[in-house]
Amino acid sequence: MKKKIRLGLLFGGRSGEHEVSLTSAASVLKALDPEKYEVVPIGITREGRWLVGSSADHLLPGVLEHGRPVTASVDPTGPRLIPLNSAGLAEQQSSPVSGPAVGPASGRESPEVDVIFPLLHGTFGEDGTVQGLLELAGVPYVGAGVLGSSVGMDKDVMKRLFRDARLPIVKWVLVLRGEWEQDARQARTLIEKKIGYPLFVKPANLGSSVGISKVRNAKELPAALDLAAGYDRKIVVERAVNAREIECAVLGNDHPEASVPGEVVPVNEFYDYEAKYLKEGSELIIPAKLRPREVRRVEQLAVRAFEATDCAGMARVDFLLDRRTGGLFVNEINTIPGFTPISMYPKLWEATGLSYPKLIDRLVELALERHQDKARTQYTRATDPEAPLP
Repeated sequence: MKKKIRLGLLFGGRSGEHEVSLTSAASVLKALDPEKYEVVPIGITREGRWLVGSSADHLLPGVLEHGRPVTASVDPTGPRLIPLNSAGLAEQQSSPVSGPAVGPASGRESPEVDVIFPLLHGTFGEDGTVQGLLELAGVPYVGAGVLGSSVGMDKDVMKRLFRDARLPIVKWVLVLRGEWEQDARQARTLIEKKIGYPLFVKPANLGSSVGISKVRNAKELPAALDLAAGYDRKIVVERAVNAREIECAVLGNDHPEASVPGEVVPVNEFYDYEAKYLKEGSELIIPAKLRPREVRRVEQLAVRAFEATDCAGMARVDFLLDRRTGGLFVNEINTIPGFTPISMYPKLWEATGLSYPKLIDRLVELALERHQDKARTQYTRATDPEAPLP
């Protein structure tokens, strides 16, 4: 009988998208084949505490309430999850541990993890921080690496890479929180000169449309900048386009493939947090009603955006299709797209011919494939042991 893969499902986290993460993780958990996977639910509280549950935990909020405290190890030769006692200190292990398995601690077993599936949306999860931790620990994980994750989260750096890759993007400027707080008049002058109204104001490092405002005139600008500044020190201000919102899913490592495009018709004026998760009425049209040449263009640009940001595993690329001119703009890339029952990413792949369970299987395969490829990399200079030291 083939050994089950012990899949660590990492969810929760210290971001404004904590609840979205729980919904995504619950959806993935429900779709996993119990014949293939033994699930290890690993929850991160809003305060940043790591808690582990058991494969019997099917209600993930319970893991955050009653899970066993653990910490992630950065030692690639030892246990991947270290149990903690009530004081938050590592428990003494009653027997030595070798390899990735976590051995007995105070008479209790902690599960071995073969691969991690991070479903942490937003800061401290989607921005390269957790990915860096997993790299240090030598743990295979689903999705983009440190670089792809960090630039995929930072809308300013992302747009710079898109621009350098000659991808079409809307005009934008960066305003630092300190610049806005120290000289509001100068910041406003820059925005009005470079962008003009209407415009969007966004925190550079956040997702799920948290902290985003549409600004129609000068009177609305200060409140929008204040809101975004509460979420990040970097604020992206970009020209508003009267556009259709087109999305395309990408899957793969070195040879990524694009799904059929879909379209979001938001119930609100734009696809904000409320329209995405709280308010009924937003419509997902899959496939999007586009001409064949527009479909090809979306798919090509999606793959190019994926490659420009050094992504791996999965990403969803969002586009703006100008209703007046027909111009197509790459808006952003999401390296950990939503996996909720209503999320576009799995729906796009389902419409392309890849079911939700098969999509998860493929993502795990890609994670293991990429980890094996990294193992081929030499990190120290090869030397002849007989050669004298320089």
